[in-house]
Amino acid sequence: MSYNYQDHYFHRARKDRYLSRAVYKLDEIQKKYKIFRPGDRVLDMGAAPGSWLQLVSGVVGSRGRVVGVDLKEIAHSFPPQVKVYQSDVFEPRFRDFLLREHAPFDVIVSDMAPATSGIKAADSARSELLFEQSLELIREQLKPRGHFLAKIFQGSQFHSLLQEVKRQFDWVKVVKPDASKKKSKEIYILAMRFRKPSPPSSPGDEKEDRGAQA
Repeated sequence: MSYNYQDHYFHRARKDRYLSRAVYKLDEIQKKYKIFRPGDRVLDMGAAPGSWLQLVSGVVGSRGRVVGVDLKEIAHSFPPQVKVYQSDVFEPRFRDFLLREHAPFDVIVSDMAPATSGIKAADSARSELLFEQSLELIREQLKPRGHFLAKIFQGSQFHSLLQEVKRQFDWVKVVKPDASKKKSKEIYILAMRFRKPSPPSSPGDEKEDRGAQA
């Protein structure tokens, strides 16, 4: 978020005591598509400064869990159901930690964006790489029938990435919330009902299957 960008949503966030105006992008999507439910377990990637964590924790309630991860420190005090980590969410050891301690998740969201250079093609390529890495992560961390929402800058690989998402989810939509800055190149891909691949069967399982068919 650019703290010099003081529009209606900026002032509304201050009034509503949210940490950034970005919350209203997620709020609009939640009101329309109901991607979060009470009791859900949610991973928020690129969570700083924490406004999405504020919103989601209120939806999932005390029976849910919200895990926020960012390279930057998230210093705000959240309810007990929120756990925050300053880390690279794609780092293999941290991914293993998520699998052990928190996964699988009902919903995974990402508001991650690269450090922008002002060169549209370069910025879009970096954003698409982040999105591609997120797709790899959800294959191991997201529950079957779970939901995925992620920001992306539209570039040369956008349509191929969109097609890949469509192969993995039952329902996919490209959305640009009203709270997105008008000149921003960001859009979001919302994907619902993950078709999680079945784990490969072991040789012993195959023998049992053949025995059952005999």
